[in-house]
Amino acid sequence: MSGYDNGFALIVVLFILLVIVGASWCK
Repeated sequence: MSGYDNGFALIVVLFILLVIVGASWCK
């Protein structure tokens, strides 16, 4: 369960970074 939580957290962090970078690039 711990490994799954870590993987999910990593995906969430990458998604947030992608959104931030995308928003900054579009401006």
